[in-house]
Amino acid sequence: MILDLIHITVDNLCMHALGLNVRDASTVILVSSNIPFEVYLMQRAANQEFMGGAYVFPGGQVDHMDTDPRLLEHCCDFTPAKAKDLLQETRLEDSMAIGLFFAAIRELFEEAGILLAYAYDHTPVDFQDTGKRQRFAGYRAMLHRHEITLLELADIEDINYAPLLLTPYSHWITPKIEGKRFDTRFFLAYVPLMQVASEDNQELVRSRWMTPHMALSEHMQKRIVLMPPTLKTMQELSAYSSAEDLFKAARNRCIMPILPEAFVSGTQIGLRLPHDPDYSIEMYKQAPRYDEPSRIVMEDGVWKTI
Repeated sequence: MILDLIHITVDNLCMHALGLNVRDASTVILVSSNIPFEVYLMQRAANQEFMGGAYVFPGGQVDHMDTDPRLLEHCCDFTPAKAKDLLQETRLEDSMAIGLFFAAIRELFEEAGILLAYAYDHTPVDFQDTGKRQRFAGYRAMLHRHEITLLELADIEDINYAPLLLTPYSHWITPKIEGKRFDTRFFLAYVPLMQVASEDNQELVRSRWMTPHMALSEHMQKRIVLMPPTLKTMQELSAYSSAEDLFKAARNRCIMPILPEAFVSGTQIGLRLPHDPDYSIEMYKQAPRYDEPSRIVMEDGVWKTI
């Protein structure tokens, strides 16, 4: 479905100054190819300042190492222009356009142990060999400690990264009421064969593969906590019967930035999404859509869409 912004183009919207405290970030929705497909969720440590205890997708903010143009030498058929085209943000700076993809690759490896890359012989990187698996586990820890960069890892292991295995899906901006804010692009990616996802036991303490329907059910029963962007995303994913259908739809999806607007109505608190008829942030307002939930509210200690 093509979404129409009011009074502003997508490019101008994406270039709108959000404020110095808003940091660019990438999140990866890691998907299995089995039927029904499952999604990888990780629980943040309860003591984390941002979304502590919640189940989230792997991801994090863009680091300076992610914007290094020399990383393009370790890719095939990937350019800043291609990155901007896929993100549907043609006015992004070149460094940030590629940085969002490389941040997704790095964060997925750091947090979930999954590396989207090809070996020197053009075969997907796999960790079947025990020695290789242990060696890359060491690199994962070094990346976490900022003791190595993606560029150095590529040089050492003679690998090419695979940003084109990432399919842009959505674009969420943390509401203005939050102290820590991110401008986050969400990507879809299949879990590679011969790699096994695992939490890092640092910021993330547990992980589960769940179908979207299962995750939503567990959330409503208060067995897990899904924050609003994750909740809305899971509801969208639950509409697809297969991962193939999901990725096909994503490649034809019009991506608009989503800046939720906080509201209070009586005893109810919640967030209006840009397609809600009462949404009032003109810069991000979209045409009303009545065929899907447009608000996320807190009821009985659980986030719900209405």
